[in-house]
Amino acid sequence: MPKRVDHEERRGQIAEALVRVAGRRGLHAVGMRDVAAEAGVSLRLVQYYFETKEKLLLYGLRHLTERFTARVGARLAAAGPAPGPRAIAEALILASLPTDEESRTFHLLYSSYAILSVTDEALAAQPFIADPDAAEDALAGLIAGAQEAGLADPGADARTEAVSLLAMAATLGTSILVGQRGPESAVAVLRHHLDRIFTVPEGTGPQQP
Repeated sequence: MPKRVDHEERRGQIAEALVRVAGRRGLHAVGMRDVAAEAGVSLRLVQYYFETKEKLLLYGLRHLTERFTARVGARLAAAGPAPGPRAIAEALILASLPTDEESRTFHLLYSSYAILSVTDEALAAQPFIADPDAAEDALAGLIAGAQEAGLADPGADARTEAVSLLAMAATLGTSILVGQRGPESAVAVLRHHLDRIFTVPEGTGPQQP
């Protein structure tokens, strides 16, 4: 009896191959033939599942985002059973820094997707900016919730702080990739700003009975 093919598993296998080869050569230099060779399958099979390079890249972007989400989840699990808003915000921010091979690949490829989306109509569509928007909304919500609970500076603007933290993480990540600074330095900068936001000024915290 022929083995039943799990099509989603096969798509994931091809997407992983895309991530590996693009991590070595750069997203702009990768073709469907390269991905097929990396995955150990025929070019025809890659074309069967994705038809065009644009569709493969869009699927690869979603696959990359899922890997990032899993990375954030692992950081949260390590923070304990009931992490507070400060710990959750730190997990979200620091997970994107290229501090190891997995996160280096994520930062490199996500930056490449952003650059390609400027000139590629398929990648410039709404799906690309949906994930950054979701991260911004989540972080702004964490800060606003912490303010309501008396766990963050009530004078801070939650949306502005969220945008600033994400922008800093992206820029610091690039500075790590190019060797301008080490991961420890970048983490220290981000934690400094998290401490500033999640520190309640004296006299503004919740009233003690």
